[in-house]
Amino acid sequence: MGIAITQVDSFTERPFAGNPAAVCLLVHPQEEIWMQSVAREMNLSETAFLLRRGDDFDLRWFTPTVEVDLCGHATLASAHVLWEQGHLGPTEPARFHTRSGLLTAEKKGAWIEMDFPAKPAESVGHFEKLEAALGVKAKYIGRSHFDYLVEVESEDEVRKLRPDFSVLRTLEARGVIVTSRASGAGYDFVSRFFAPGSGVDEDPVTGSAHCCLAPFWKEHLGRDGLTGYQASARDGFVRTRCSGDRVYLSGQAVTVLRAELV
Repeated sequence: MGIAITQVDSFTERPFAGNPAAVCLLVHPQEEIWMQSVAREMNLSETAFLLRRGDDFDLRWFTPTVEVDLCGHATLASAHVLWEQGHLGPTEPARFHTRSGLLTAEKKGAWIEMDFPAKPAESVGHFEKLEAALGVKAKYIGRSHFDYLVEVESEDEVRKLRPDFSVLRTLEARGVIVTSRASGAGYDFVSRFFAPGSGVDEDPVTGSAHCCLAPFWKEHLGRDGLTGYQASARDGFVRTRCSGDRVYLSGQAVTVLRAELV
């Protein structure tokens, strides 16, 4: 028998939308070079590798080019697979040991809620190189632990962005989040996420970016319990709420492919 691998679309309730992730459930530990090769073969923004640890699981995430420290949509996909395939009972929480510490997920009806570390941004003032690469005039530029956060004036600006990826690739950051208040109905803020330096020019729906977006928009809108819309070609929704130094991210997920690595 080969190693089972499942492809899941995260932060969406319908197939072929949201952010696709591959989830590989390991029986034995594998070498890092092997995991990176599988991620390159899958060629998705993230491939997750799970290995049981007692009642919990070790979890690692790889883009086609690098291992990353935190990934929301592949964690959501991993929890979805564990419940769907019966590795966890429907009322059992999923507990993951990761580079970002212990992360947990729980089923909340049709949604999955994940407990993640908050990654708030601090203002860096003007950054002409970044604004020029994005082709925008920023209202605010901040830097979180992982990414640059750029607020622009309108949702229309976010949707029309055509970044210069060759310049973004040179930035000393995982990626760039661009955001604005929502002008559409049904969500509170809109964003897009670009990470060419990590092998992903534009990520469809980025859970970990909302670890920065959630505290930012809670402060700017003066309320919590927000919904973010990521306006990529595949698009998707992330519900957020903040509690101290933690952020709770909720999304839906759907399986689109089951296969076997030979």
